[in-house]
Amino acid sequence: MEHRPEAPFGAVLTAVITPFHEDGSVDFGTFTRLTQHLTAHGSDGVVVCGTTGESPTLNAVEKVALFKAAVDAVGARSTVVAGTGTYDTRESIELSKRAAEVGCHAVMAVTPYYSKPPQEGIARHMMAIADATDLPMMVYNIPGRTCRLIEVDTLIRLAAHPQIVAVKDAVDDIDWTLAQIDALPEGFAVYSGSDALTLKIVRAGGVGVVSVAAHLAGDSIKAMVESAIVGKDDEAERLDAALAPLVEALFIEPSPMPLKAGLSLAWDPVGEPRLPLIPASAEATAAVREALVALEGL
Repeated sequence: MEHRPEAPFGAVLTAVITPFHEDGSVDFGTFTRLTQHLTAHGSDGVVVCGTTGESPTLNAVEKVALFKAAVDAVGARSTVVAGTGTYDTRESIELSKRAAEVGCHAVMAVTPYYSKPPQEGIARHMMAIADATDLPMMVYNIPGRTCRLIEVDTLIRLAAHPQIVAVKDAVDDIDWTLAQIDALPEGFAVYSGSDALTLKIVRAGGVGVVSVAAHLAGDSIKAMVESAIVGKDDEAERLDAALAPLVEALFIEPSPMPLKAGLSLAWDPVGEPRLPLIPASAEATAAVREALVALEGL
């Protein structure tokens, strides 16, 4: 990849949480307000029902309803990417078809988790999902959660599919990511899936980020990415350094536990995570609060 490709879904996407009521049901009203808030504060789009959205705890009816709620709320002015990938290819295909029906602009498919498929299985899974609709697709590579790395050769193969246009890279190995960017064909987009590595990935030719921290610092993250793209290195580094304590605090405990605590502090209550996740500890909440206070001067 010799040149930075166009960002097919925008430079900053927020992997939006799923708010819940006290009884554990999805809080669609808060979800709508949150997607609108994110779009007003740096996000070019939202990824719905991804890791941060607690997708493993959502049933298919809830997922499709969230896809539609996002389209209705912000779809006219920002990109709605539906997280349709699961460890079941047939279910992923059906969710992708439903995402297209309700007006989503793209789909994202995570590496199948738990079953540990070989690279051939991963490739067939991804291509079957891509074949199911006319929507562009982002592949989500996060081996820390799935126990399977999508290897570079597999990504090159997937990049040849006309619907598969991007990868969300949450590999958390910058050397591997740099080699991947060099190997991928021109025009295939790499998004950072790790807030802590966004600046390095964008400088290397990545197009942007699918962010967790953008819930709380979207304008600053957008400014950092834009500065990096145009070569304003000093400003990008200043913003990256200022954001680092928040990024660290948001991952002290499993995401989105600290994030939900932070949103309830700095925005509005969004409810507790669904089991098996639990509310953030007092220590994690305090770390997020301290980082947010430090960011106020930005």
